[in-house]
Amino acid sequence: MKIFSCIFWFAAISAALGTAAAQAPDGRQVFQSRCAICHGIDARGGEHAPSVINVLRDKNDDQLIAILKAGVPEKGMPAFNDSLEPELRAIAGFLRTLAPPAGGGGRGGRGPQGPAKFPLAGGKTLEGTVISRNPREIQLRTSDKKIHLLRTSGDIFREVTSQVDWASYHGNNSGNRHTTMTQVNKDTVSKLAVKWVYPVPNAGRLQGTPQVYEGIMYVTNTNTVIALDAGSGAHLWTFTRPRTQGLVGNARSPGNNRSVSVAGDKVFTQTDDAHLIALDRHTGDVLWETEMADYKQNYNATGSLLAVENLVVAGTAGGEEGVRGFVAAYDQTTGKEVWHTWTIPAPGEPGSETWDGRDIEHGGGPTWLTGSYDPALKLVYWATGNAGPDMNGDNRKGDNLYTCSILALDVSTGKMKWYYQATPHDEWDWDAVEPLVLIDANYQGRPRKLLAQANRNGFLYLLDRTDGKFLYGKPLVKKITWAKEIGADGKPVMNPNIAPTKEGTVVCPGLVGATNFYSTAYNPATGLFYVNTLEICNIFTKRDSPEWRAGAGFAGGGTRGVPDEKSQKFFRAFDLQTGKLVWERPETGNGDAWSGALSTAGGVVFYGDDSGELTAVDAANGKKLWAFPFLNSLHTSPMTYMFDNKQYVSMVAGSLVYTFGLLE
Repeated sequence: MKIFSCIFWFAAISAALGTAAAQAPDGRQVFQSRCAICHGIDARGGEHAPSVINVLRDKNDDQLIAILKAGVPEKGMPAFNDSLEPELRAIAGFLRTLAPPAGGGGRGGRGPQGPAKFPLAGGKTLEGTVISRNPREIQLRTSDKKIHLLRTSGDIFREVTSQVDWASYHGNNSGNRHTTMTQVNKDTVSKLAVKWVYPVPNAGRLQGTPQVYEGIMYVTNTNTVIALDAGSGAHLWTFTRPRTQGLVGNARSPGNNRSVSVAGDKVFTQTDDAHLIALDRHTGDVLWETEMADYKQNYNATGSLLAVENLVVAGTAGGEEGVRGFVAAYDQTTGKEVWHTWTIPAPGEPGSETWDGRDIEHGGGPTWLTGSYDPALKLVYWATGNAGPDMNGDNRKGDNLYTCSILALDVSTGKMKWYYQATPHDEWDWDAVEPLVLIDANYQGRPRKLLAQANRNGFLYLLDRTDGKFLYGKPLVKKITWAKEIGADGKPVMNPNIAPTKEGTVVCPGLVGATNFYSTAYNPATGLFYVNTLEICNIFTKRDSPEWRAGAGFAGGGTRGVPDEKSQKFFRAFDLQTGKLVWERPETGNGDAWSGALSTAGGVVFYGDDSGELTAVDAANGKKLWAFPFLNSLHTSPMTYMFDNKQYVSMVAGSLVYTFGLLE
């Protein structure tokens, strides 16, 4: 969809000319000479490109200019030279004279748009500006800027919304991707069918989970949030800004923003340069923006947000680039930092004795995945990433606290109440940044507040979340060679000769881990914990310990595959009481799917299969009940919500948002 194709052409020709007009150019003349051949003289679409007006409806002139200056390389758009800003402003000004007052386009069609009144049941009338409409539905913005979703019923309209929301990464602050909804169950799941699909513009392979709040779905891409009608996929608004130039490491990968978090009338999102932004959830307008960390010091962010109390708790990424990790909390109203907790102690602080060498200065411990929260204990639980540099611990001898750890933090102060380190002195990039699932259940004969985590290092951990007491660590996978077991004291019993070497050392699991950031789930009815696992080994190699510098990676080695080894994924269910495997489903594929689990009270578990299917199985025994084949390798996890009294299941595949509902 080459929305900006004519503007691309204008940018390229103007850049070639190399000069700007001496006086303010005529926007109509410039547009018609440069762009009308594609977009039509009225900018509403032509033979080669669609309407420009629809694209502009949610952007002010400065936002458009910023996009065009940065360019959109994946669509063939070159960057604008700063000297060409007068021409661009002239074009934007001309287009404003053609555009509707607000809204327009979207999936609902082009019009009619503008102010209108709609009669509702009960004799009421709703008045506002139409964002989008078709014969079945209308998306309306009233004078208070709130969005209302209407459905037609003859000449009368009814307002619809969601009854069960999914307002954070896992749908709730416990980190457990489990729902109490039962419309989709073992008897009805075979009737699931695609209800709508939304293509995310300018996107590659996305990794995010959509959020739904009061009828509106929020979908993310890098530096982008898109608001949709959760019942139909009709577009409501888009917030976007160009990707930051000069980032290093994973931050350069497109599509790796995993979620927003919604609270009240705000949507909280992170940008690739480690900024935290609050948007008006009805308009996409920026309410405040805070720099969490300096991206020029190798920080970045991928959407690790948890909106609790009146705070937004957030972390950053950059473990492979030698950042010093931290978790911080910000006031939801103002964006001001309330507290800040480092995951790497400074020299002389408690925990620094576990760092023998210079690398404590850039020790890693990033916090790039969303944490969990217990409102009764007032504790935030956050997982930390790998120690740095990867694959070489020569200049950081010791356990390297608080990397590869689970931290329990006081929600008011950020003070650490307890910690548990899964992989001391990590040299294999087995960060502990996997979901932290909070479970209230009987354990060993009495009620316990539990925390479960399927860890990248190959073990399933169960802790008492009140004090961090270790309860067990059981194998997730069969291929584990780095440790014999997890001892009764919670520490791994290490096997010999498993450190990376210059010649190479075969270690299991491999670099990407036995599992990773994708979701896990626990069903209290079955007592089972569900996780997608990977059986894989790698050859770990190290090189001379690097010197840290801004703008460069900080890896001390790398990995390669084991000759003739075939990696394989298994979807597995474990008895939470014992940590023992109850059932498993072998998957067909190359072991490259990164998709997790969604458990339902209807007795169904959904997960993304390595073959590219969204699969539904019986929660008790793993029997396959339903599947939908995608064309992409899956890198997201499914979610569910209730809209207009109907349960939907949604998942992003590639750059497409698929939403399923039951056939009627």
